[in-house]
Amino acid sequence: MTIHPMKDELSATAYPGRGILLGKSGDGRRLVIAYFIMGRSENSRNRVFETEGDGIRTCAFDESKMTDPSLIIYAPVRVLDGMTIVTNGDQTDTIRDGMKKGLSFEEALRTRTFEPDAPNYTPRISGLVEPQADRYRLSILKSANGDPASVRRYFFEYQAPAAGRGHFIHTYRQDGDPLPSFEGEPAEVLLPGGDIDAFTAAVWDALDGDNRVSLFTRFIDREDGSFESRIVNKHG
Repeated sequence: MTIHPMKDELSATAYPGRGILLGKSGDGRRLVIAYFIMGRSENSRNRVFETEGDGIRTCAFDESKMTDPSLIIYAPVRVLDGMTIVTNGDQTDTIRDGMKKGLSFEEALRTRTFEPDAPNYTPRISGLVEPQADRYRLSILKSANGDPASVRRYFFEYQAPAAGRGHFIHTYRQDGDPLPSFEGEPAEVLLPGGDIDAFTAAVWDALDGDNRVSLFTRFIDREDGSFESRIVNKHG
């Protein structure tokens, strides 16, 4: 598989939808998370990320302009027993609650399917970062070529990832009507440097300026589990 600079993958399409990037910092000490949302409609663009406990939640920037909170208001990031869950929907809670009951990341996601937003049937993308195990996982739940009667569930596991490398998955291949779902394996990318502020700026700058809405980043120390986080919102 060809490995591209992170900037090239992030800017390859003007509308990748929502995206998750997981990886390891260049010094090998920290696992890296980036989660972003983009929007085309006024309702989708009327959002911000806000801190909630050890994670974050999407919220309306202007409550008076929110027309439909379903599928766009949720907690993208939760922490459970030192592991960080990041997703593009309410399956964050499905994973957390399932793992509390002894299910695996994969078993919890087998209870879910893609989003019911015909005709796009937006994929559900999810990640799990396990610093002590030096491992992260990614998943995508998607329709079979737009067929709402058929779901395809894909899981990817990365053990002892190489320093300075990451994997990027997003909901849409490109803009369109209906929006075409992501295909293939998560793209392997080269991560820039080991500074969270420089990393955050590089991700934000690579996203299309008209469509980007919010970005969350986190660096997690593999030894003690401590973390730093950043939030960038287009509004506010």
